[in-house]
Amino acid sequence: MEGRVRKVSGPLIEVNGMGQSKMYDVVQVGKDRLTGEIIELRGDIASVQVYEETAGIKVGDLVENTGKPLSLELAPGLIGEVFDGIGRSLKSLYKTQGDRIATGGKATHLDHKKKWHFQPVLNKGDMVGVGDVLGTVPESEIVVHKVMVPQGVKGEIVEIKAGEFTIDDVVAKIEYNGKVTEVCMLQKWPVRMARPYKSKISINEPMITGQRVIDTLFPLARGGVAAVPGPFGSGKTIVQHQLAKWCDAEVVVYIGCGERGNEMTDVLNEFPTLKDPKTGKMLMERTILVANTSDMPVAAREASIYTGITLAEYYRDMGYNVVIMADSTSRWAEALREMSGRLEEMPGEEGYPAYLTSRLAEFYERAGSVKVLGSENKCGSVTAIGAVSPQGGDLSEPVSQATLRIVKVFWGLSSALAYKRHFPAIDWLISYSGYSDKLSKWYEQNVSSEFEDYKKQIMKILQQEAELNDMVQLVGFDVLSDKDKITLDIAQIIREDFLHQNAFDEVDTYTSIGKQNLMLKLIITYANLAYNAVKAGKKYEQIITLDSRAGIGRVKYITEDNLKDIDGLITIMQKQFDELVGGDDQ
Repeated sequence: MEGRVRKVSGPLIEVNGMGQSKMYDVVQVGKDRLTGEIIELRGDIASVQVYEETAGIKVGDLVENTGKPLSLELAPGLIGEVFDGIGRSLKSLYKTQGDRIATGGKATHLDHKKKWHFQPVLNKGDMVGVGDVLGTVPESEIVVHKVMVPQGVKGEIVEIKAGEFTIDDVVAKIEYNGKVTEVCMLQKWPVRMARPYKSKISINEPMITGQRVIDTLFPLARGGVAAVPGPFGSGKTIVQHQLAKWCDAEVVVYIGCGERGNEMTDVLNEFPTLKDPKTGKMLMERTILVANTSDMPVAAREASIYTGITLAEYYRDMGYNVVIMADSTSRWAEALREMSGRLEEMPGEEGYPAYLTSRLAEFYERAGSVKVLGSENKCGSVTAIGAVSPQGGDLSEPVSQATLRIVKVFWGLSSALAYKRHFPAIDWLISYSGYSDKLSKWYEQNVSSEFEDYKKQIMKILQQEAELNDMVQLVGFDVLSDKDKITLDIAQIIREDFLHQNAFDEVDTYTSIGKQNLMLKLIITYANLAYNAVKAGKKYEQIITLDSRAGIGRVKYITEDNLKDIDGLITIMQKQFDELVGGDDQ
């Protein structure tokens, strides 16, 4: 079907003669065949958002409807790639066009000429259905790509072969009711449509990130959803970088959605040099990047998060645990607001469309732990983490409020902490995790029976510190009791020696959950001994000058191979306190 341009308004154009079109059909606009998507239909007129610069488009230009929705190519070759918001390979575009993408730049999503080694795991005569794994491809040194039976195909394998194939070559033939379907390694999937699964499963284990403030105080469940809101300069992007580097997901999808180009450049330069802590291989061997920075077409920004979540669901269906980072959903919402304004829709609060919350929910609801399709009874998960960038740090603005109604983990960043160079700048007084109760049993069984008690004591001391600080501002530190002074000292230890973490230090950048437990044990041991010493009549000054007290600050730099040193410090600490308290009895 063909139509003609009747109006151009930035990235939005109106087209006559599209009465038989469907919503979200992809169209090709003008002589350069710019890619666009139908987002509104009114009689014979279609409103099309164009994913490229529309300079040069004029009234009367030809518009051709492909009749297909915006879709991604899913096959071996995704890992380690960098895509734009609509799934085009930026590496491919760079090879053909250099560092400036011309309008109408054409690039396949994947390399259709490269050959991959396909190794069947099933045999001729086997019965298969949707989601069953036909064979594997070593996509990277970390990720084994599982070639699955596509949607709408089932029956008996009448031919399957091993060897070197491109993603378009036939690797298997499946017969059902006399009809033979040829299967290749390539699938195509509409990005706005969630991939199906058997059923969702309950969340019962955390996603370990190696970030102490997260794993201990505000844990994120595997398959859960979290938001990282905070003002400019508070470290949202660094938090997401740390999570992408160190979380225990098997595949990472990182979406640079409307963020500054230099930040995405840092990701592109840094990730290929980082080693995965679990395998020792390069981090890009399990990472996919979607780059749609602030200087790229705004319409494609709106599609970028759907591109990212579709990639995540595809690897989830193979049985992998996937984490997806969206940085940031505020910039995505701004793109949504701009397109809504051009459509002349009735604006909601602060000009955002009335359907902002439902669109955000559509994205986050595609996360979760599920039983995937296929006869193997596999499970996979998608964990979604979205950064929110409210103007001036105002969490009452619509995007923040809509996000908080959806997610269960809130890591609220504080500019005050960031100015003090305390990173991650997650404010423990406003943050929360709705998964804590569900995960407490896992921590008890896999870490320590005392872990939850440690956590409660830590939070209690931090809350007491906030109350005491108000008092100190009124009457001064010296008038406090020795017990209250000790509380402030312990809170300082918690803040500086546990919650503060140096992303640029080779040891401190990542802390295993076992080491976190030992660090908590050390701090709580000091707290209990210090309170008992005060009760026994010892002065605040006597307690804080103990050598073992100073040793707490060095624990974060102890390597994972020397964790026994922490137990050694606890023993020394107990001995020093015994000597301090028992000194008067001699």
